[in-house]
Amino acid sequence: MAVYAIGDVQGCYDELARMLDVLRPDPLADELWFVGDLVNRGPRSLEVVRLVKSLGRAAVVVLGNHDLHLLALGLTGRTRVRGEDLQAVLAAPDRDELLDWLRHRPLAHYRPDLNTLMVHAGVARDWDPLLTIKLAREAERVLRAREGVAFLREMYGNEPAAWSGQLTGTARLRFIVNCLTRIRYCHPDGALDFTDNGPPGSQAAGLVPWFELPGRAAQAVRIVFGHWSALGFLQQANLLGLDTGCVWGRALTAVRLDGPARVYTVPARTDRQPPGE
Repeated sequence: MAVYAIGDVQGCYDELARMLDVLRPDPLADELWFVGDLVNRGPRSLEVVRLVKSLGRAAVVVLGNHDLHLLALGLTGRTRVRGEDLQAVLAAPDRDELLDWLRHRPLAHYRPDLNTLMVHAGVARDWDPLLTIKLAREAERVLRAREGVAFLREMYGNEPAAWSGQLTGTARLRFIVNCLTRIRYCHPDGALDFTDNGPPGSQAAGLVPWFELPGRAAQAVRIVFGHWSALGFLQQANLLGLDTGCVWGRALTAVRLDGPARVYTVPARTDRQPPGE
């Protein structure tokens, strides 16, 4: 059995289809881990969701911030939708089936036998793998229940910035979701910061990438993540960053997780545009 992790797709269906041609996974034995953000900004989000859903149990998908945004648009009654790719999902005849499938994806995935934890963005300094999964499941239960629609309405916001086990209600859920799907930089005390999104070295004084915080409780486990296209491919001890900016004209990247890591890259279509263009 092979286990592959694939970076942020963001509606880049053609590149994902080519990646699957390269990997040629066995749908009955292999696993394809997706780090989240299947949708948005790219031209074919609808086809991406349909394709990944069609992979059945072979696809292990964690939710990204853009996936949650799609759920918020589709389930809260919002009528203003920016981007034709998300409009296509919401107007599709199978939209309810697709949204329900997406809503039931986890926020984190952990394989102790591979010593690997997958999230979309990152992990709070004080969370070890088991606590991360416990808190992810807590938020997932709400997202899948009736009160999930109410939370999706209140999901947006940068506060609270600091974790406490005493947090309750919307504040607790928002921190969990922000950490797992939006984090890049932190203050030295572990508080989240969302003012910077450039590559390390470009951030404001005092901010550090979440994975460079000293004393992280999850340092001993390999963390696979995406979300940070300006960071690009990152492969360090127990860190694997896979957002290589396919939607911005760079590439879609996959890495085999079982055994020696092997990297697979599919260049983006030449008509993909870099940020700001």
